[in-house]
Amino acid sequence: MLKQRVLTAIVLFAVLAIVMSAQSLWPFYIFLSCACGLAGWEWTRLTLPSARIWPITIGLALFLITLIQAVAWLVLNVASLIWVQICVVISVLIWFICVSTALYRSRVHEPLAQVGWSVFAIITLFATWGVLALLYREHGVLYVLSLLAMIWIADIVAYFVGRAIGRRKLAPAISPGKTLEGALAGVVGVMIWVWLSAQWSGSFGAALVSQWGVLVALLLAVLLAVFSIAGDLFESLLKRRAGVKDSSHLLPGHGGVYDRIDAVVSVVPLAYLLTMGVFS
Repeated sequence: MLKQRVLTAIVLFAVLAIVMSAQSLWPFYIFLSCACGLAGWEWTRLTLPSARIWPITIGLALFLITLIQAVAWLVLNVASLIWVQICVVISVLIWFICVSTALYRSRVHEPLAQVGWSVFAIITLFATWGVLALLYREHGVLYVLSLLAMIWIADIVAYFVGRAIGRRKLAPAISPGKTLEGALAGVVGVMIWVWLSAQWSGSFGAALVSQWGVLVALLLAVLLAVFSIAGDLFESLLKRRAGVKDSSHLLPGHGGVYDRIDAVVSVVPLAYLLTMGVFS
């Protein structure tokens, strides 16, 4: 299993490196659209398990909608960001209010038929695609990678510290393997990363510090880390309700695409609001 995970991770990083090193924006945009469509299919398989056609339809729709938006920006030179911004604001509000409530209640045996969560999938996945596409176009590779690295650090640090010294369960009904010690370590890791990366001009950390100052930026780093944890726990809640271990088996050793980006879809829209969105 570990060998599979490592090999799959190497392939994914290689593909990401190739598309982000291209001269054109199109390879990265298409890569994002594929990830968005596949994650939409996987997510709605969890929330609409008895309606087999709908997950496929939603996945294809997300792929096509994001490509149409890419054409509008890159070919037709349409500058409007209104649909992305609307979805970003709605997404963040739902994460703050609805998802936090669902995680607090931890009702893992609640009947599925989650139409509302399926609609949320469309909104937040489109918002995440739009933000990453915009940030890549306007601010380049370093900015996007430093933002994604923050999310990866939260996950990696929490995992290894939790395995090493974790004792108290963070959300035993939802995800018994996650510990409070691991979560706190992930938060600290994000704070350190934001402070360190702020020294590099053109990084997400630099933008956050420039917008808010060092002290507030570090406090916001805590909020971003909490959102990362929430994204992970929320997918675990959906999988518990659906009675499955992974969102799919597309990525050997890792599960599905949604399994790999569950924290990305919770963090990226908020990160946009805090640096480039309605507050800027």
